[in-house]
Amino acid sequence: MAAARGSLRPLLLPALLAVLAYAFWNTVLVYPLKVFVVFLHEVSHGLAAVATGGRIVRIELSPQEGGLCLTQGGSRFLTLSAGYLGSLLWGAAFLILGFRSRAQRGIVLLLGIFVLSVTLLYVRTIFGFGYGLAAGAALVAVAWFLPPAASAFVLRLVGVVSCLYAVWDIASDLLLRSVPGSDANALAQLTHVPGVVWGLLWIGVAAAGSLAALRVATARG
Repeated sequence: MAAARGSLRPLLLPALLAVLAYAFWNTVLVYPLKVFVVFLHEVSHGLAAVATGGRIVRIELSPQEGGLCLTQGGSRFLTLSAGYLGSLLWGAAFLILGFRSRAQRGIVLLLGIFVLSVTLLYVRTIFGFGYGLAAGAALVAVAWFLPPAASAFVLRLVGVVSCLYAVWDIASDLLLRSVPGSDANALAQLTHVPGVVWGLLWIGVAAAGSLAALRVATARG
């Protein structure tokens, strides 16, 4: 029994963060984190376009947690697929680094600089530009002025919310309601495979990826 309790203890913090995030999901407390995940979602589209020979034209964010990444060139299939899955990969990386890295302050500082750079270069809506500057500055301030434990907590919190939002966003767009402009429906038009099929596939990948990241993050040693 003692061994079992010891093996479960590392899961308590991520489980508590997940419960608190869902408990306050529709409140102002979690809202900035959800917009941040939308930001990462759109950035993932852009990075996929750049990685396949294209470029980012502009990124938009709205107060309603909406976003758009307009790209030119590159693989349309990979660019469309990168949004939801990118949110998962960012979340998994933050979760693992937040628990296992010894350089959390440096990671949060680089993340803040990255957010500021992307905002200045590509974000072209008033709300998105203001949010990007505020979020980037906040991350830099956490890394610069607060103790390392604060940076670790930020990475863990953003990681948990990113993984949760990746699953929720797909389910919301495809299973709970129909969003014609969603990535899955755009991919359906490209591949002639129904959007709900892509949605279910992505939900499975997101759920499995989140559990795998949690296992790596909280493993002993």
